Amino acid sequence: MPAITVDDILVLPRVPVPDVTQTERKITSVTTAPSAYEGEGFPVRRAFAGVDLARLDPFIHMDQMGEVDYGPGEPKGTPWHPHRGFETVTYIIDGTFKHQDSNGGGGLITNGDTQWMTAGAGLLHIEAPPEELVVSGGLFHGFQLWVNLPSRLKMTAPRYQDIRAGQVALLSSDDGGALLRVIAGSFDGHDGPGVTHTPIALVHATVSAGAQVRLPWPADFNALGYVLAGSGTVGTEKRPVRMGQLAVFGAGDAITFAASGSGDMDILLLGGQPIREPVAAYGPFVMNTRAELMQAFEDYQAGRLGSIPAVPADPHPGHDVL
Repeated sequence: MPAITVDDILVLPRVPVPDVTQTERKITSVTTAPSAYEGEGFPVRRAFAGVDLARLDPFIHMDQMGEVDYGPGEPKGTPWHPHRGFETVTYIIDGTFKHQDSNGGGGLITNGDTQWMTAGAGLLHIEAPPEELVVSGGLFHGFQLWVNLPSRLKMTAPRYQDIRAGQVALLSSDDGGALLRVIAGSFDGHDGPGVTHTPIALVHATVSAGAQVRLPWPADFNALGYVLAGSGTVGTEKRPVRMGQLAVFGAGDAITFAASGSGDMDILLLGGQPIREPVAAYGPFVMNTRAELMQAFEDYQAGRLGSIPAVPADPHPGHDVL
């Protein structure tokens, strides 16, 4: 880890240190992700457990998948299942995952690739290790993030984005102490390849041992930092953090974090423009009201969220085709 890097970080565009007029975001909480199992039984850490949903908005859910070194026959995935009302972002750092959905999207993502699936009005999908990985076993590590959609886009047409590792924007912190991979959104004027319905920024940073990083951050976005590997501190108050912990930053337009002197720290930085709408979420559906949730379950049971094998999605889900 990580899959995408450069031989000389100093040749990359540099993100300048925020000036003294920019307000530092203080740390409002540091929480530890509990371990669980997902799908057919692969290990995850529930990154957002115990955090108020209003602090996460527009994000709903995030799992760190692994890091796990599977033996032969051990890799697992998920069965076919539905989604409606949000987007899933799957980022694979090590290993390979195969995706297929009922809208015709899918493919293999591996070693720094990202799969961005807009469920929108609804579809079925499956995520699983390819057969050769099941036979051989091997290292697997990644995460899946759920990004909410505003009410006006809940029923938007499904969309799939296949983002290759080489497409991410690579930047350096001002002094070369951190490599920044911009997966989605615009960061200091540099655009990531992910096209988002909800304005967000998604950055994977690798901080060199002992380095401190201070970055600009949009004042109208929230700010979260999840430690994927290593340990260090967050905020100018230097709150300790380690792998599997989430830091929530308060208001402001600059964030600070640092790696411990004993090794590099990998941290996933997330921020987005809060939607500030009611959230009704249950299982694979994220809607605004209980009635919309019930409709989603009815549509799924009636086969309106897609079919297998894949056929193009109904542009008007919820209405029978005559």
